[in-house]
Amino acid sequence: MATATARISVLVTDAEKARIVKKAKAAGLSTGEYMRRAAASFRASEDDKALEAMIDQMLKATLRADRAIEDALKFVAESNKRIAAMESQRDAS
Repeated sequence: MATATARISVLVTDAEKARIVKKAKAAGLSTGEYMRRAAASFRASEDDKALEAMIDQMLKATLRADRAIEDALKFVAESNKRIAAMESQRDAS
């Protein structure tokens, strides 16, 4: 195994540190080795994947809604111009 030379600082609460140290000792590992193994074995859960998919759908829906709102505002602005022109013609006669 390669010698560990790079450091990663991780802030935890005192209670979290105590739990990690206790689990490392129970496993017969140093705290650093325990943390390395825990990080290496971490896999995103199905919930995380589902959440990411939901976020992706939300972003796409937001983009579509934004485009629809822009189209509606453009239509209203053009309608207001037509109405103003008709009222101008009416007032001129």
